[in-house]
Amino acid sequence: MRAELESSGGTAATPRIPPPGKIPWRPKVNPWLIAVVVAMAAFMEFLDTSIANVALPYMAGNLGATNDESTWILTSYLASNAIVLPLSGWLAGYLGRKRFFMVCLALFTLSSLLCGLAPNLGAIILFRTLQGAGGGGLQPMAQAILADTFPPQQRGLAFAVFGVTAVVAPTIGPTFGGWITDNYSWRWIFYINIPVGILALFLVYKLIEDPPWTKRAAVVKLDYIGIGLLALGVGALQVLLDKGQEDDWFGSQFIVTLTIIAVVCLVALPIWELFQKAPIIDVRLFTNFNFLGANVMMFVLGILLFAALVMIPQFLQTLLGYTSTLAGLVLSGGGLLLLFLMPVVGTLTGKIQARYLIAVGWLALSIAMFYTSRTLDLQISFRHASVLRIVQVVGFGFLFVPITLVSYVGMPAEKSNSVAGLLNFMRNIGSSIGTSMVTTLIARRAQVHQAYLTAHITPAHPSFLQSVNALARHLMASGLDSTMALRQAYGRAYRETIAQATTLAYIDTFSVLAGGAAIMFLLSFFLKKNEPGGGGEAAVG
Repeated sequence: MRAELESSGGTAATPRIPPPGKIPWRPKVNPWLIAVVVAMAAFMEFLDTSIANVALPYMAGNLGATNDESTWILTSYLASNAIVLPLSGWLAGYLGRKRFFMVCLALFTLSSLLCGLAPNLGAIILFRTLQGAGGGGLQPMAQAILADTFPPQQRGLAFAVFGVTAVVAPTIGPTFGGWITDNYSWRWIFYINIPVGILALFLVYKLIEDPPWTKRAAVVKLDYIGIGLLALGVGALQVLLDKGQEDDWFGSQFIVTLTIIAVVCLVALPIWELFQKAPIIDVRLFTNFNFLGANVMMFVLGILLFAALVMIPQFLQTLLGYTSTLAGLVLSGGGLLLLFLMPVVGTLTGKIQARYLIAVGWLALSIAMFYTSRTLDLQISFRHASVLRIVQVVGFGFLFVPITLVSYVGMPAEKSNSVAGLLNFMRNIGSSIGTSMVTTLIARRAQVHQAYLTAHITPAHPSFLQSVNALARHLMASGLDSTMALRQAYGRAYRETIAQATTLAYIDTFSVLAGGAAIMFLLSFFLKKNEPGGGGEAAVG
């Protein structure tokens, strides 16, 4: 059993080092130049997960589609992206990592051009599917390249570079996309990828090389059943998460069918893969507790990261009347802080055990979410909203890099591609679940609070009647007749009730997020020790 564990991913005590040799492999060019190149490629992909969101109404109008139909532009991208992510480790081994990275980059760039040229909805959905497939390989390969390019003592800083792209790009995506759409055309959202993609492709070809342990594997029989289970399961899961709230979840036969497909395929997939000689997903890696714990944490981090990213702008726009640009500016302070905080945390990983940094991050995030739930109201100012976002970002800054490092503890170097693919997959699925979860939770809790509030504000209630009459008199003084003034007074009271109920729903949701972060704080102390500065090597003793 021990030999089986070591061959599939190692134990927590197995040092993550290259195959033995007198001189450790190092790239021929400066590692930081490689970091900039792969971060450039990953940044494009992370940006495209959110940049098109605000442009959907413009796309729908231009392509002759309804708003509901236009959401498939997002769903198709996310579904294909999620399918390729866990496959990326196997594909990199089959094609060679550099070759696979370049194929993904070329596909992403070409499909971006085709998305910009799309004449109708069907065409852009097809091209977005191709774009998502290309983008699915960019994230994990960029991370794996960084893991193998840098010496152990610099690996934390290298992951910080990747972490900045992973957290900042989705933050600025909606604001950047809105600005491009308002000032130019939604098609330029895709065209901007083309020069960056061509430049990145050229630099990858010139600068990046595969380490000896990542050379192309021998040709093996394709695991068609595993690929089919993965595609069906993850595709169905992604679509049901994206369409669930819109279709009233299990009130829809379509969602029920997708749920059954997702559950059956995703349960059967790991069982099938356990018995394959050349599995497309190395599920035995999860026998390493640190890897399992890191994936759970990255999953929850994806939930909290995108939940907060969705909730704050949504609250400001729907309840306080902020424009998309102004709501985006609220998030910008947090993005700027991350640019400073990520490298600092990357440096700290060389001095402090990763699990302690993770514990600090989860504790800070839990406190931030709880603080948000206690101070959020309809009178919140732009400054206070910006402060709330900055407070939340402190916790995120302490999590991404250390969790990534922990996932490599005890892993052999040749497993870098698989580790990166699965870790990024868990974060992406977490982000999809987080977005769906908070959207549903806000809608359901708002109904509960609305029912409670309306039960206490009937015309027979003295204080309510007094408030309505006072407002009606104020409206009459503005020139309205008594009947119209009373109607408007009741209408405004109803709108205020809805706003209050929705605000309470946001407060409840932030409280749930605070509880989730608190649970992860406790889990942090069960992770294995790592050697600070060892970049994934286990501590002795």
